Amino acid sequence: QEFLVESGGGLVRPGGSLRLSCVVSTNMFSYYAFAWFRQAPGKQREEIALISVDTGSRTTYTDDVQGRFTISRDNAKNTVYLEMNNLQPEDTAVYYCNGVYGDGSNPWGWGQGTQVIVSS
Repeated sequence: QEFLVESGGGLVRPGGSLRLSCVVSTNMFSYYAFAWFRQAPGKQREEIALISVDTGSRTTYTDDVQGRFTISRDNAKNTVYLEMNNLQPEDTAVYYCNGVYGDGSNPWGWGQGTQVIVSS
């Protein structure tokens, strides 16, 4: 049973854009904060964007994606999005989403992720 299904990755040239989607199988979607994470080759998975519960009125980003990436949510579709603009080679990674509790832990196991490759 898949709980988190990420999609939308692909190969893109530097400066290009992608929109990632994450469909979450839960009846309590609006009650969870969500985040996007990425894992580059040889590195640990890191959180890069966070959106608050319910309306998602609060978002936070790491410095390296601030101003280029936008996280959003659609509670009616149980979906979290990551709009990525001005992609750079250092953005190459597998991207994952997950819920986030207040203590930083995650309610579910990890999905398969979606691969993003930025290369000319």
